[in-house]
Amino acid sequence: MAIETVGVIGAGQMGSGIAQVAAIAGYKVRFYDVSADRIEAGLATISGNLARSVSSGKLTEAERHAAIGQITAANAIDDLAAADLVIEAATEDETVKRKIFAQLCPVLNPTAIVATNTSSISITRLAAQTDRPERFIGIHFMNPVPAMKLVELVRGIATEDATFEAARDFVSKLDKTVTTAEDFPAFIVNRILLPMINEAIYTLYEGVGSVEAIDTAMKLGANHPMGPLQLADFIGLDTCLSIMQVLHDGLSDSKYRPCPLLVKYVEAGWLGRKVGRGFYDYRGETPVPTR
Repeated sequence: MAIETVGVIGAGQMGSGIAQVAAIAGYKVRFYDVSADRIEAGLATISGNLARSVSSGKLTEAERHAAIGQITAANAIDDLAAADLVIEAATEDETVKRKIFAQLCPVLNPTAIVATNTSSISITRLAAQTDRPERFIGIHFMNPVPAMKLVELVRGIATEDATFEAARDFVSKLDKTVTTAEDFPAFIVNRILLPMINEAIYTLYEGVGSVEAIDTAMKLGANHPMGPLQLADFIGLDTCLSIMQVLHDGLSDSKYRPCPLLVKYVEAGWLGRKVGRGFYDYRGETPVPTR
């Protein structure tokens, strides 16, 4: 299963990052989103990231130019027809993902691999909604994609060995490190990370410490590079809530119950850095705790 052309669905932070690293690695990239404005914004983000990589000496100007030349905006999902691998990086919503696969699979070559960047949803269940469960796999990149070295590969129950090997070869060519996770809710990283973040929110909710106290405690007391509440804002509180709901529903254990304060923040639309407010207010020069 030779992979030369990669389709990326979703022009947000994750999709843009995936398109960027694939282009740098020499793959032809077809970049698709339902919104033309989001595609343009995603391309602008990639261009800015590549320019900074040149400034910092990580890329040459020739490499930047070559990477940009590898990415083509796909104006319709039909434009992904020539892709050997398509990676879905849409919002963490199973209904949305199923609709995408229903539209995507009929236009693809029968041998093409379909992958999802889901951070928590069952690969087996998503694969069963497609016409190619044996050529379906989870390729879960970490955020931000260009900087983070780890990629979780997750096989569904029907995923063939050839699909897994092709995905592993693809990830290795991106200069990423592969870890293999079984198809259980939230896989490895988020199974461990999100309950910790949720517990930090409970610690805030119960008045044990302030936002600043909790983040300072974990940075200086546990040597974390970023406090858990700051990290939650970076991930997106809606994504944090979605993953906790998947854990709670999938494992039926009360320890995964999303903190009510997390639910309230999402209901308020305070989703973190991407909207300017979460556990911190980012609208000024310096982030300020909101509690």
